[in-house]
Amino acid sequence: MDYLYSIILGATQALTEFLPISSSGHLVILHRLIKSDLLDSLTFDVILHAGTLIATLFYFRRTVGQLIGNFFKTIFSFKITHNFNEQLPWLLIIGAIPAALVGFFYGDLIEATFRSIGWIAITLTIGSLLFIVYEKTSKQNRHMDTMNFFDALVIGTAQILAFVPGISRSGITIVAGLGLGFKRKEAADFSFLLSLPIVFGATLQKITQISWSDLNSNFIFVSLLGLVVSSLLGFVVIKYFIRFLASNSLTVFAIYRFILAGALLVFLY
Repeated sequence: MDYLYSIILGATQALTEFLPISSSGHLVILHRLIKSDLLDSLTFDVILHAGTLIATLFYFRRTVGQLIGNFFKTIFSFKITHNFNEQLPWLLIIGAIPAALVGFFYGDLIEATFRSIGWIAITLTIGSLLFIVYEKTSKQNRHMDTMNFFDALVIGTAQILAFVPGISRSGITIVAGLGLGFKRKEAADFSFLLSLPIVFGATLQKITQISWSDLNSNFIFVSLLGLVVSSLLGFVVIKYFIRFLASNSLTVFAIYRFILAGALLVFLY
């Protein structure tokens, strides 16, 4: 059964990491439903997050290569020009700083505080309301190449809220982008690029916390299965989710979140 559970959890991580429905919230729920001494561990969750990080890196591989090149270009030239491609690495760095600082010092505390099913139902509902409000009020007339450092800082600061299970990192950063007037797809592109330094940093931090005693042969094989599932399915989800956002709103995800929140409240009460 652990192999089946690994596939389920890997698929859930892939779907919920990129769709704005909260990966941490869904993993909390599934860990309550799926009882597995082998997979109910921080080590396994870190491996699943590494899988979706790999998917993001592969999907944006050309952009990532350009980002690295432009970063070193501006470093060696000692200046940042008005060229957006040269500014983008620094926009991502500025955007990543707020969540990186809060995550390093308070991330585990925030997640532990709001990890209950009741809180997840509340945060799912709040996120849904934000989706609907900003879909209705945002002008959505800006392209990503009009982004400035203030925009990046605002979106990056909104990312702090994603430490609360149920909010959704992709959802809250896309909403912040909409609030600044960006087109939905442009906001999603920046959101996924912004996830790279944050998820990479969080993965490195959590690696230092994992229990190496978990790494027996059975766990390694089961975890590799989850890693492969989260990587391959994650790539597919990114590809089609970004296409979907080009002509569709976040409302469908808000409806799903409302339904899930309602189901959780029924389960509790």
